[in-house]
Amino acid sequence: MPTELAISTKTCLVEQEGNVLIVTLNRPEAKNAFNPEMLLGLYKAWRLLDEDDNLHCAILTANGDTFCAGMDLKVGPDGDQGTTQEFMDLMGTVPNIHWQALLRENRPCKPLLLAVEGYALAGGTEILQGTDIRVAAEDAIFGVTEVARGLYPMSGSTIRLRKQIPYCLAAEILLLGEHVTAQQALEFGLINRVVPKGETLVEAKKLAAKICANGPLAVKAVVRSLREHTEHLAEDDAMQKSDILAGPVFGSKDAKEGMRAFKEKRPAVFTGE
Repeated sequence: MPTELAISTKTCLVEQEGNVLIVTLNRPEAKNAFNPEMLLGLYKAWRLLDEDDNLHCAILTANGDTFCAGMDLKVGPDGDQGTTQEFMDLMGTVPNIHWQALLRENRPCKPLLLAVEGYALAGGTEILQGTDIRVAAEDAIFGVTEVARGLYPMSGSTIRLRKQIPYCLAAEILLLGEHVTAQQALEFGLINRVVPKGETLVEAKKLAAKICANGPLAVKAVVRSLREHTEHLAEDDAMQKSDILAGPVFGSKDAKEGMRAFKEKRPAVFTGE
């Protein structure tokens, strides 16, 4: 059973289940729209994931029938107090705390999985692009809908989306501001798989368990290589950057253990060393 951690906020539950951090948007009465208290919980969760060697990956999900409707435009600095004030105070020392919370900047160095039920619109689809493996329910709906409100998608969609799916599809999503079904998102390559309604977290946990069974040093190195922007480099230069990441992995105790376990036909016991 998951254990709730002290960094949870009312609108962002942070739990640990084995080596997996489970982060749950918990504002269903407001369609899980982002507010300062939720952003605070997200920021703390991602930094914990980076810092705790016992955590190998994280799952982002939500309570209720809407994953996230984006930023709550009704909430201002004089909205919720308490934890919200902590968020405002933190902005004095971490001015990009909101972008870190939304995975636009300083993403955790470990894999992020996404489990989406219902609508994931505007910021709900923007934060999706900061994750690595994405599971959606068959009734999920996506969309970067900012232009329909005369707004601009500031969490990075104009940069990331055209790198993650074909340019013309990204342009269609961004310029039309229309909804995208789960099946369309799967065909576009925006998500990894579609499962029955109510099964996304179960499926994401299965995937997380497979990641946790792998060497943590190798996983972190692969994540870093996947996310590095090497498209502008010649292939040989990109390979050199990849080799730099591979070196420490091959010299690790985990690599030796992995080879021994393979020869001995047993599961490997990795220590992250």
